Parts: sequence; structure tokens; C-alpha cells
Amino acid sequence: MIGLSFLKIALLQAAPCTTEKENLEKGLEYCRRAKEMGADIALFPEMWSCGYDSMGHRGWKERAVEAGSPFVTAFGELAKELEMAIGITFLEKTGSGVRNSMALFDMHGEKKLLYAKVHTCDFDIERELERGEEFYVTDLETAQGNVQVGAMICYDREFPESARILMLKGAELILVPNACPMEINRVSQLRARAYENMLAIATCNYPESVPDCNGISTVFDGVAYPPDSGLSRDTCIMQAPGKEGIYIAELDIQRLRRYRQKETWGNAYRRPDKYGLLTDTQVSQPFVRKDRR
Repeated sequence: MIGLSFLKIALLQAAPCTTEKENLEKGLEYCRRAKEMGADIALFPEMWSCGYDSMGHRGWKERAVEAGSPFVTAFGELAKELEMAIGITFLEKTGSGVRNSMALFDMHGEKKLLYAKVHTCDFDIERELERGEEFYVTDLETAQGNVQVGAMICYDREFPESARILMLKGAELILVPNACPMEINRVSQLRARAYENMLAIATCNYPESVPDCNGISTVFDGVAYPPDSGLSRDTCIMQAPGKEGIYIAELDIQRLRRYRQKETWGNAYRRPDKYGLLTDTQVSQPFVRKDRR
């Protein structure tokens, strides 16, 4: 982990095509362009293999691909060729159903993480998906050095527990593939997750040309009170406009690490012994919908 400083994160805010083959070709092209722009990590929006808005359309489940499919492994091969980490998203075919997943490859093309969305939107078509069961953090090697990386997918961001668990597992950076309108409240959630956990959060959304999306991909670095200034600062280091494109953020990992050693947020003064209610399923829970699984 020694030596890593500025980590260039490319958010591939691209519109999907109509076929898996086209999405593969466009995705590989965007990764190559990101590398030319100096990226160390490239991240796709949610469910790039088929485009999130394909869900619910006739035969959508048949478009699922396995984690070891040529579609997914092509990005691992490209990661090795470009010496650039890649987070590729896809509708994953499993032995019993389909999941909303992301595979993260390091700069050597090694698959370091396979994450399936834990908080599926069970009030909508996502009730047809299998839910992921765990949050993961991996030691990701990049051209700039190693960084501890975790993942959430879209609706996971609505639950502070998601980012909190990843922080407790050591995450310095959370990658968030997304597919929804990023209006002020959702953007504020990401800002809060980064601030309260003292970590960076990079979110990649589809552009405004995609139904029910509006771009506004963001990166928050989590450093709210730099010790050298004595003042608070905006932790948003990059916010994309609505249009399609590749947007690069430079994340100062060393500053984040120094900040985490001295500040009072994150895990500094938690009292876990007082939080039992959060996991007590026997307690009466308000606002539980009848269609909850």
C-alpha cells in the first residue's frame, strides 16, 4: 500500500446498446479511452451487460450471463492488457436464478471481487432477482499501488448499514454502479456515507439519454475537515453533467489515510453495544410494506 497517492477513477457514464455484443464492444472501447485519459480504475453503470432498463421486458432473464462468461472475462483480459482495474456490471446467471452483479478485476486481470446487490428493489421488478448475501472488501492492486475497495449497487446506498459494514471491513473506497435519477437527496446520501465513514465513494450512473436516469455521476473523497485548513470543505471532488462521457476524478488516497488516523468519525467512537436494535428482527418495525419478502 506504500507509494499510492493520486488514484484516477474513470466513471464510464455511457448509454447501453441493444445487444450484449454491442455492449461488450462499446464497453471495451470506453475502457481503452479511459486508459488513454490516465485512469487507474474504470467503473460502469449498473447492469451494463444488458442495460438496466431492459429489466421486465420480454425475455430479459434470458439475457443473463455467467460470471465466467466471455462477456465478463473479456474485461479481465483487457484489465491485464491495459494494466488498469475494471469494475464491470452484468445481469448474472446463477444455478438458481439471476442476480444484479459487479466483477472487479485488478491491473493484472485477476478477479478480486464478485458482488451481488444485497438490497434489491423488492417493490419493483427487482423482486425477480436473487439477492446478494454479503458485502465484500478486497485489496485491489492498481498501477498507483494498492487500495482497499468495496462495492454497493444503486439501492444499497439507501441503507447506511451498507457503507458502515464496508468501512468496518476496511474499505477506503466504495464503488457504486447506479441506474436511477441522481437528484439532491440521493447525491446527499452519498455525501453523508463518505463523511460519516471517512472513506471515498465513486458512483457511476447512466446519462440523461437513458430512461429514468440523468447522469450526475460523482466522487466524494470523505475528507471533510482537512487539518491543514481548520475549515470544512466540500468532499465532492467530481460531479459529472447529464451527458454521456468518461469523467475522471483524482482521489488523494494518502490524504484520506492521514485523515482517518486523526479524525473522530468512522469507527473512532462508536458504541456497538448500544446498537442491538438494528439487528433485532423480533422488534416491532414501523413502515414495513406488505410486499416485503
